[in-house]
Amino acid sequence: MQVMMDSQGTGADVIVVGAGIGGLVTATQLAAKGIRVLVLEKYLIPGGSAGYFEREGYRFDVGASMIFGFGDRGTTNLLTRALQAVDESLETIADPVQVHYHLPGWDIAVDRDYETFLAKLGDRFPQEREGIRRFYDECWRVFRCLNAIELLSLEEWRYLVRVFFQSPLACLGLARYLPVNVGDVARRYLRDPELRRFIDMECYIWSVVPADRTPMINAGMVFSDRHYGGINYPRGGVGRIAEALVRGLLKKGGQIRYGAHVTRLIPEQNSVELATGEVLTAQRIVTNATRWDTFERLRKSAPLPNAEARWQQRYAKSPSFLSVHLGVDAQIIPKELACHHVLLEDWQRMEAEQGTIFVSIPTLLDPDLAPPGRHIVHAFTPSWLSAWQNLSPKVYEQRKEDAAARLIERLEAILPGLRAAVDYQEVGTPRTHRRFLGRTEGTYGPIPRTRPWGLLGMPFNRTAVPNLFCVGDSTFPGQGLNAVAFSGFACAHLVATTLGVFR
Repeated sequence: MQVMMDSQGTGADVIVVGAGIGGLVTATQLAAKGIRVLVLEKYLIPGGSAGYFEREGYRFDVGASMIFGFGDRGTTNLLTRALQAVDESLETIADPVQVHYHLPGWDIAVDRDYETFLAKLGDRFPQEREGIRRFYDECWRVFRCLNAIELLSLEEWRYLVRVFFQSPLACLGLARYLPVNVGDVARRYLRDPELRRFIDMECYIWSVVPADRTPMINAGMVFSDRHYGGINYPRGGVGRIAEALVRGLLKKGGQIRYGAHVTRLIPEQNSVELATGEVLTAQRIVTNATRWDTFERLRKSAPLPNAEARWQQRYAKSPSFLSVHLGVDAQIIPKELACHHVLLEDWQRMEAEQGTIFVSIPTLLDPDLAPPGRHIVHAFTPSWLSAWQNLSPKVYEQRKEDAAARLIERLEAILPGLRAAVDYQEVGTPRTHRRFLGRTEGTYGPIPRTRPWGLLGMPFNRTAVPNLFCVGDSTFPGQGLNAVAFSGFACAHLVATTLGVFR
């Protein structure tokens, strides 16, 4: 079904601002339904934090390379499904280890095989074997509920009625966990303080908050899908996902404009204004910017809606990251090494500035990302914009070099000889993330200011402003590539119904 109302000058029914994964999934889902879509992206390539850049023969992922959503069964394989909707697919490489934790005094690798992981964790905490199984089995119960239903907009009543009658037990199961956090469940089964700290870290590496502030539904997805659909790296790098979605968008009649910097949203007039002064009009506007950028920058001339003010009282901006992209001599990287690592030397510094280090070595999965005889090491650690503000260019560059040197020195604990093996180095700060990703303070996304009621505090795609919708990590269900893909499915479904398209 084609929406027949004319858009004014754009040839589109819906404008999507931003070509991050959430925006692209929204756009492709709409285009697959026959709705005319125009995506406006201020940068030169799509993907946002799931983009890439190339230097001296290296193809670096901008963000993390631990990718969920490429499974081949169930309904939670949202990246696979998003590509299939526009007749696209990607070759992926299965990762046998989700992440290798290097923690104070011990380490553990989370194997793709569930029983192997439970056995390893039980060996470390033998008195907690039963509790460990009960905790992670409860995560599986959440996942099975999610995996039993088609994941679309919880704001659309027809969908809610249909999915309830199709899978009533799964719906009731999910409703039970909506107000629950991981910490609530961990305390029920686990007693050892260090084991609970490990669960905090299991949450922190993707939610940037400990277990008490991480919704159980999100954890059910992550802690189980790594053993179900698994982590699968797209051959050619993470940037291939956005490229494939754009190909599919164009194939289905959608449009994308690069270098199109939107400076103002005017949904009251069904329009957006570009930095050039050009005004584009469509029936609906979807913003893939954060909610802070949407309402404080792109809507700064309009009053802040009460719903957004309440949300900002409940949620704060998470830190950004200090990122170090390295090209290194391959000889220092053992072939049996895991692709993804987390390093923490002091539990008290887990949430501190540059406390936890995340490491990705994607060339262990796809050697073609680097020149022959070389590997990529991407290390990143939480950092706040305030640590990098008000510096002269010379001081800023020196501080970047010093921070990178400290990071590399710490990484020598798991990658001996790293410092001497560096062939190429690129350093990014929160200022870099703010500039290239267009995110306020370079933030990774929203984090609850206090202990939340599970996912009940997260906003959905509809906003208080008519014809304006939000998608991405500051909408339900939150951060992560598969999560923002979920947000894109939900947003497209909701927007389509407002245009009279119900399939």
